[in-house]
Amino acid sequence: MSQALEVHPAPRIETAGSGAAHGAVAGMRSVEVRIAIHEDLAAAAPTWCAFEREADGTVFQTYAWLSLWQRHIGAPLGVRPAIVEVEQGGATLALFALAVRHLGAVRELTWLGSALCDYNGPLLAREFSLRIDRARFCALWDEIVRRLQANARLRFDLVHLNRMPERIGAQHNPFLYLPCAVNPSGAYLTALGADWESFYRAKRSSATRRRDRTKRKRMADLGTVRFVTPADEDGARAALDTLMRQKARSFARMGVANLFARPGHADFYRALATDPATRPIVHVSRLDVGDTPAAVNLGLLHRGRYYYLLASYDDGDVSRFGPGAAHLRELMGYAIARGCRVFDFTIGDERYKREWCDIKITLYDHIAAATPRGALIAFLRAAGGRLKRCIKQTPMLWEAATKIRSLTGALRARRDPRGRAG
Repeated sequence: MSQALEVHPAPRIETAGSGAAHGAVAGMRSVEVRIAIHEDLAAAAPTWCAFEREADGTVFQTYAWLSLWQRHIGAPLGVRPAIVEVEQGGATLALFALAVRHLGAVRELTWLGSALCDYNGPLLAREFSLRIDRARFCALWDEIVRRLQANARLRFDLVHLNRMPERIGAQHNPFLYLPCAVNPSGAYLTALGADWESFYRAKRSSATRRRDRTKRKRMADLGTVRFVTPADEDGARAALDTLMRQKARSFARMGVANLFARPGHADFYRALATDPATRPIVHVSRLDVGDTPAAVNLGLLHRGRYYYLLASYDDGDVSRFGPGAAHLRELMGYAIARGCRVFDFTIGDERYKREWCDIKITLYDHIAAATPRGALIAFLRAAGGRLKRCIKQTPMLWEAATKIRSLTGALRARRDPRGRAG
């Protein structure tokens, strides 16, 4: 279902030839700003796909990524898309891929696919920040919220917009004009050089490079070391299934819930790796040692940036020689060869990311109650985020929490040493 909405103090809904209603937000500039809210992804697809080719945004706001997420995860869970299209002067100015989901009896407004998106946020026209300032954006957002609340299918009790970077492309993220708190986790990226060898020498000391060579030689004693990018769907699917098995065992050791055991998640990643619409942005690779897939990666390529999304390694004999680290170096070399300017380690504060990276991205969350029923959940979400950030940013507390989690994971792994993926 597609719904375009007129924004006025006393709005008037008109029906256009396409069957959608159209309207305008007056007072944003001399040219009116118009809003359309689409509940059907297919209805938003033509504008969305055309806009994302020129707009500022990340790979996680592409139609290919989010439509697959909705098909395999969101729709079975009853998630309702609310795709907000903002248009001015006949051109799309912004697109906000929002959604409403159920949390028991409470309904939450969030980003579509937010749990699997390392960066959430809008798609913005390059001139968005020149046309819409803080006051205008807040007025626009208030009207969007009001209109969503007026729709029984999209009504919600709280807003939770998480993992939002400070900048969208070269622009300030307008959602940070809303009251925000710092997300418990940061994200890391590094600018890539013109060639791998010069980049590697600049990033790693001679002693570290020597240690890396020694470990690779030890791996080679176990079998020929090869960096492999599967050339067909069957190869990509097989590599991804290996990644999920390896990662399931790692999750079990760490005491972390298996991501791939959640409903629809394994199918989503398999579709991501094989669907013709997403194949251009997906890179699946392995580091083989003899016949053993010693490490596997699922990465994303988008606008000169390589997103290091999911990585795993074999926990057998080869694990002594750092196959994951060796695979990471191969991936950086691959990204440079593909003309990527940035290697993005995405969300997470692991130490190895800090060792490679020269830029940290602070992420922000906006949480707000919309009804009395949502107030308690909003309070708990905000308090939980502050507590988690305090723990993660205090080395002694984070080390203790990690050890407890790992101990719990080890006990569980003894009961199910193979791990399981959906």
